[in-house]
Amino acid sequence: MKIVDIRTILLSYRCDPPYGSAGGMQARRGGLLVEIETDERVTGIGEAGVGGGATASVIERVLRPMLIGEDPMLIEGLWQKMFARTRQFGRRGIVMNAISGIDIALWDVAGKVAKLPLYRLLGGCRDRVEAYASGGFYQEGKSIDDLAGEAEGYRARGFKGMKMKVGRNPSTQSHLRHLVDHAELCEVEPEEDIARVAAVRRALGPRAKLMVDVNCAWSPAFAIEMGHALEPHKLYWIEEPVATDDIAGSAMVDIVQPDLAWSGGFSECRRIAALAQAHHRMVAPHAFASAVLLAASLHFIASIPNGLVLEFDQNPNGLRDELLKEPIRVDDDGMITLTGRPGLGIELDPKAVERYRSE
Repeated sequence: MKIVDIRTILLSYRCDPPYGSAGGMQARRGGLLVEIETDERVTGIGEAGVGGGATASVIERVLRPMLIGEDPMLIEGLWQKMFARTRQFGRRGIVMNAISGIDIALWDVAGKVAKLPLYRLLGGCRDRVEAYASGGFYQEGKSIDDLAGEAEGYRARGFKGMKMKVGRNPSTQSHLRHLVDHAELCEVEPEEDIARVAAVRRALGPRAKLMVDVNCAWSPAFAIEMGHALEPHKLYWIEEPVATDDIAGSAMVDIVQPDLAWSGGFSECRRIAALAQAHHRMVAPHAFASAVLLAASLHFIASIPNGLVLEFDQNPNGLRDELLKEPIRVDDDGMITLTGRPGLGIELDPKAVERYRSE
C-alpha cells in the first residue's frame, strides 16, 4: 500500500453572537481536515491545528511531497521522518500542527486496514468514556443566572461535569490578558468570577466535576490567590492558570492535557500519556475544534490506562454537530460509547463540508 495523495480542507463556522474567554473573543470556529488517500482506496481522515491557515501550506508544500509513495502503515517511521526534516522550521507550533493532522489520518488508515476501531488497535482500555460539558463562556448580556441555567441544562442531559471560563479580569498581575482581541469586552472583577463559579456549583450540585479554564491569564501569585478563594467550591481542576511558557509556574500540574491536533497526533500524545503515567498523572485531552478531533480524542482516551475525562464542547458549532453523517452523542449517563466501526469510525457529510468550506 502506498500514499497517493494528501489533501487539506479548511473549514470555518461563524459564532453569532461571539463568546469569550480570558484568551479572547470567539467570532469564528475553524477546522483543518487532512485526508490521506492510498492506492488501495483506503482514505484516512485527520485534523490539524488551524494555525491561521499556514498549517495547510506546511502540509501541502512541505510534508506531502516527502510522503507520496510511502507505506502509510509505517506510521512511526513517517512521524520521525517528518519531524527530522522540518527542524529548520522549529519543533512546535504550525509544523507540529501539520504533523498532528497527518498522523491522525495515518492511524485512521491503519484502523481501517486492520478492520478494528482505533482504540482497540491501540490496545484498548475501555469502550465507554466519561464526557464533560465544555462551556460557560463570557457573552455580552449573559448574567450569572443565565450561566447557572446553562449548567442546569448540562446536568439535565446527563453530564456529570462541566468546565467554565474565568480570568477575564481587569487586573491579573500579568500583561497577557490585555494583549488579546477586544480585551475590554465582558470584563469582570475577580469577585464576580468567584460568584459565577459559586452559581455553577449550586446548579450542578455538590458531587459533579466542576472545572475552570483561565486561558493563561493569571500570574502564578494571582493564580494561587484565586485558587484559595475558589477552594469552597471544590474545583476538579484549574486549567491553564498561567502563561503557556511559564514552566516553573506550572510545576505543580497534576493533570496533563495534550491536544492531538497540536501536539503530534496519536503517536506523540501516546508518548506524552506514557510519561504522565510514569509520574502517576492522569490525562484529559484538550479537544476544542471539529468533530474529527473529538472522535480522535475519544479513541485516544479510550486507549490509555490513565485517561480521565473527555472534553465535549457545548457551544454552538456546526463543525461539531453537522460535519459527520452520524454525530457523536452522549448517553443519558454522561458517557460516550465507542462503536465497532474501523479506524476513527466516522464518515464526513459532504454537504456539511461544502457548507463550511473556507478557501
